[in-house]
This record gives sequence, structure tokens and C-alpha cells, in this order.
Amino acid sequence: MDGPLEGSRIVDLTAMVSGPIATMMLADQGADVIKVEPPGQGDLVRAIGEARSGITPLFATSNRGKRSISIDLKRAEGVALLKRLVATADVFAQNFRPGTAERMGIGESALRAVAPNLIYVSINGFGEQGPYAQQRVYDPVIQAASGLAAVQRDRKTGRPQMVRTIVADKLTALTAAQAMTAALLSRERTGEGQHVRLAMLDAMVSFLWPEGMLHYTFARDGDEFGRRDHKSPIRDLVFETSDGFITAGTVSDAEWAGFARAAQRPDLIGDPRFATGTARVENWDERLELMSEILRGESTAHWLERLDAEQVPCAPILECHELLTDAQIAANGLIEEIDHPQAGRIRHVRPAARFDRTAARVRGFAPTLGQHTDEVLAEIGIGEAEITSLRAAGTVF
Repeated sequence: MDGPLEGSRIVDLTAMVSGPIATMMLADQGADVIKVEPPGQGDLVRAIGEARSGITPLFATSNRGKRSISIDLKRAEGVALLKRLVATADVFAQNFRPGTAERMGIGESALRAVAPNLIYVSINGFGEQGPYAQQRVYDPVIQAASGLAAVQRDRKTGRPQMVRTIVADKLTALTAAQAMTAALLSRERTGEGQHVRLAMLDAMVSFLWPEGMLHYTFARDGDEFGRRDHKSPIRDLVFETSDGFITAGTVSDAEWAGFARAAQRPDLIGDPRFATGTARVENWDERLELMSEILRGESTAHWLERLDAEQVPCAPILECHELLTDAQIAANGLIEEIDHPQAGRIRHVRPAARFDRTAARVRGFAPTLGQHTDEVLAEIGIGEAEITSLRAAGTVF
């Protein structure tokens, strides 16, 4: 068995980021992912960002290992063709706004009629009901509505801030990939498919809750809806050295004692302001100011060596370009370079989870629009003459 999901087929109508990355992860794990795109431009991400020979970085890294078929789903013949394809699939995924798939004639009931044990996956922004359900959504909208931007609030100005990566999209992708795999396992055991529904808002709030909303975990009478300043265990843990930046964590008593020894400040070990975990949280600002003053005095290399020797968690804060030459990332074999037939040499990050018997790997390039139309149609029993007729009618491309 080449990959853990080999033999599974996913018909992927998702676009942009969250859905495509989810199905890409399954492609890495061996699933046959057939990306269905509209004619003309295809997935909008094909046109976003700097392109090389028509390939954009985001599309290349969100859709690798898939096959592309271009169908005009505004035509009845196109919908009929999609249903023939879905009849051969295990999973169907879409990320339209609620109600759109039903209006197109490809809602759950319509597709389950041709594939009774289908796993039908719906990804959307806010959910299927409620005041925001029909709103258009991009990642910052979810960062705002989930509380994440408030958690990132600038402590001095009080201004909410966005995380500078599309964290809501990518978190939704991870959640969706896990859910699809769980649904496949359930179907293997029961023989029954099901409808998996996932809102980006739900994924983000669930992700944020354990520590980002810890002040709201215990329900309290009276003030439970009032604003509370968020003090994350990782907040502000950026320390300047004499020649760069590092991070260091002193969560446990042993780690604080290790920091004191590394700093040659044994007096800090028993300092009542910092001697216990509770005291270190209560005196958070004072502790960070003290650590900052100490760490500014020596180089990054000096502190990393001394802190690591004392078992204090620490790391250099790398610039993005430094990832390409970092020794640990190289040891992990994380970043791979491959030759793309159109875009030339490109970099991918290998699948993070490593399977010792059923390898996950980059199985191919992101497809050009409609690259596999003829191939896929032939696999579902459509002959050359019919393919020619469908193309002439503008149903496929």
C-alpha cells in the first residue's frame, strides 16, 4: 500500500485555501483527489500572487498531487457529468456559502441519490444558520469574529491585531482533513456515509479556547461577560540579545531556576516574586522586564548554549529566509525542492506526519486547469466520441 488513503477517491469542488489544503493533505496520503474547476480562470487562487509560467505559489502549494477536470456546472449536462463522477467517489467536498450547492443541484440529497454511502463535506465561514451565515468570508473576517484579533491586542495601545498569516484558513484545513479521515474510518466500520459540516468560525474558536479563553472557562455569576485582559503564557516572550532575538520559557520552577543559573543570578531562584508559577504569572511584566534586561547583555549563541545546558526551553527567532538553511529543518528533511514542468525549480514542505509503512509524500504537481479532463472522464466510462461532443458543447474543457 503506497499511502494510508490509497484507494480513496475525493471529488473536490473547494476553492481558495481552506478546502484545497485539506484535500491536498489527503492527496499527500495517497487519496485520488479530483479537483473540479469552472472553465476560464478555474480556482481564483490560480490568479493570486506572482506567477511563473502561469503557476502561482499559493496554488502550487495548496493543490499538489491532485488531478484537474474543468466542468461547466451552470449547464445541466455539467451537473449530470459531475454526478457520474461522484458515483465513483468516497468523499465529495465543497466550500460554497450555505444553500449554494443545493441551488446548483449538487446538495447532499442530490449526490447521495447516486452515491448512497458518500461522505459529503460542507465547509463554510460562519455556519449554516445565524445572522452571519450568508456573509462572504476571508481569513481576517474569522480572525475578527472568533476573538483571535482581540487576543493579539497590542498591550500598550489596546488595538486588536491580526495574525500575519491566514491562520483561520489553514486551521480549518487541518480540522477538515482530520474530519474527513475520521468519516472514512467510520464508513469502513459501518458502511454508512454521513454529512460533515465545518464552519471556519467553529474551528477557530475551538482552537483558541483552551488557553486563549481560559478566563472564561469557569462560569461566574455577575461579570462573566465583561472584558478581561488576556495574559497568554506565550505572550511577549521575544527577547533581544546583543546580536539578535531569542525566545525562552520559564513555566516550571525548575526552568526558572535554570534561567537564574544561566544568568548567574542565583538570587532570583528564591525571589518571592518569581519563586512559583503563580507568582511568575502575577508578576508577569516585572519578570519579562528583568529577563529582557539580562538577555540583552550577551549574544544569541551565548544564551542558547547556557539556557539549553540548564534545560530551559529556548530557540533563536529565525527570519523566514533562515528556514532554508537551518540545521534542524535540514535534519528533518522538511523542505524539498522539485522540478516543475512549467514553473521550474520550486520548494515544497513535505507532509508533516511520517508513516513508517504507508508513506505520505508529495505525489505530484498542482495541475493545470483541466489537465486531466479526458483521463478522468475515460475512467468513468465516457468514450472519446462523447468527450469530443461534451467539449464542443462547452460542458467540459
